[in-house]
Amino acid sequence: MHGFSMGRRLLAEGLGTAFLLAIVIGSGIMGERLSGGNVALALLGNTLATGAGLVVLISVFGPVSGAHFNPAVTLAMLIRKAIAPRTALAYMAVQFVAALLGVWAAHAMFGVPVLQVSHKLRSGPALAFSEFVATFGLFATIFGLSRFKAESTAVGVGLYITAAYWFTASTSFANPAVTVARSLSDTFAGIAPASVPAFIAAQLAATVAATLLFGWLFEQPEAS
Repeated sequence: MHGFSMGRRLLAEGLGTAFLLAIVIGSGIMGERLSGGNVALALLGNTLATGAGLVVLISVFGPVSGAHFNPAVTLAMLIRKAIAPRTALAYMAVQFVAALLGVWAAHAMFGVPVLQVSHKLRSGPALAFSEFVATFGLFATIFGLSRFKAESTAVGVGLYITAAYWFTASTSFANPAVTVARSLSDTFAGIAPASVPAFIAAQLAATVAATLLFGWLFEQPEAS
């Protein structure tokens, strides 16, 4: 990120986040249309596109903005004092706006109404706990790889999200901006607005817990 102006960094965050949501929503629509009613097959298509897309987006935009694409990641960097408060707020604002634009772009590409509200309820303690686990594991991946094998971060995050789509009951949103934006898409990847607060609360709780734990676990060992 060294040498890039704030404007370039924010644009990179915006483009990356918008593309991420276009991938999530667009692949969900495509998967549902082509799966013949097989939900598992539709989810598989949605999963592979999202995981692959993340690898590319992090690789492309990471050197410019850090490729957060996620207010929870930005919050974690703020807690670790790796980003200034003003910059963090700017990143978060761009992430939320860009996520919405990405959803609208996907709708436009597939010829469905641009303005929608999801009716897909994803509620209950099990799904909220799933979001905690999904987000906690995402930070284990980010912090561990950035500490020990930084060049593998993009691939690691993409693979983790691919796995978490399937081992968590919530299908691993793990991102407040993604969660809010997906509430405005009444498609395969949508989430009803009523389900959003519990998801975001779990994501933020996991962010704080993981940042504190892995900040300690992966810190530079003392010389013996």
